[in-house]
Amino acid sequence: MKILGENDRLPSGSTVATIGMFDGVHRGHATLVDFLNREAAALGKQSLVITFLRHPRMVLHPDESFKLIMPLNDRFKHIESLGPDLLLPLNFTPELSRLNSAQFIELLRDRYGVGVLVAGYNHHFGHKRGETFEDYCRHGERLGVKVVKAPEYLGKYAPVSSTIVRGLIAAGRVVDAMHCMGRPHIIRGKVVHGFHNGRGLGFPTANVGEMDPDVLLPHNGAYAVLVHVAGRDLQGMANIGKRPTLNNGDQLSIEVNLFDFEDDIYGEEITLEFISFLRLEFKMCGLEELKRQLTLDRENAKRLLNEYLTTN
Repeated sequence: MKILGENDRLPSGSTVATIGMFDGVHRGHATLVDFLNREAAALGKQSLVITFLRHPRMVLHPDESFKLIMPLNDRFKHIESLGPDLLLPLNFTPELSRLNSAQFIELLRDRYGVGVLVAGYNHHFGHKRGETFEDYCRHGERLGVKVVKAPEYLGKYAPVSSTIVRGLIAAGRVVDAMHCMGRPHIIRGKVVHGFHNGRGLGFPTANVGEMDPDVLLPHNGAYAVLVHVAGRDLQGMANIGKRPTLNNGDQLSIEVNLFDFEDDIYGEEITLEFISFLRLEFKMCGLEELKRQLTLDRENAKRLLNEYLTTN
């Protein structure tokens, strides 16, 4: 896959393109790009995926607390795995947002050689959000661009959309989100110093900091996770929350207890894959109850991770 720059120009009619944010690169996106690739191959043209560097909502409504499913580099990597010939990351701007669908199709035709535009199922573009697929076809016919609709993903985990996946992660339903995407939700950061309470309880933790602030965190609670750090693939349980039993105030922390691992990893890059939800965070009566709960959490996490690894 070749990544284009906005200033690149492609020969007229040389590409079959689709456009979208592709946040999460889920099963619906896979259906769309598979259709795109087949259409392009049948016509002897290159398949082109157009995505935005920044989500339109983050540009047009910067005060909203809107979060992404994955960072840009991960989005590029997973789009590449779907096999398009070309990827065009566009800088979404207020000026671009003011283009209507006809103007946008014209821009794609003139700059990026789009002769066929594949519209994602139920996807809308251009500032006139009320326009229909038939309107896009009419504009395309006038401009010499054929507009076709990709099929809807109708597999086992339908319906799927980035909005649905985002809602599942925010609710802590990481198993359902994993089914929709075809992979676990991931966060990345660096191991930083924390409160140092876990070791005294017999559950030493790596504290995760320096994360991408635009990436969505699962709901506060405990999770079974796969962990990649210091060149090792490990298992563990993570807690997202404010540690109410230990009275650590309102500061949100992400801590992971790594099973059968006690090396010093401060400053290392760390990746968490969220495999299963364990429980909500709640305040316990004291340290003994907390230790009993953590012991139970560890047993459940090991069982769930073993089930996942033996079936995937």
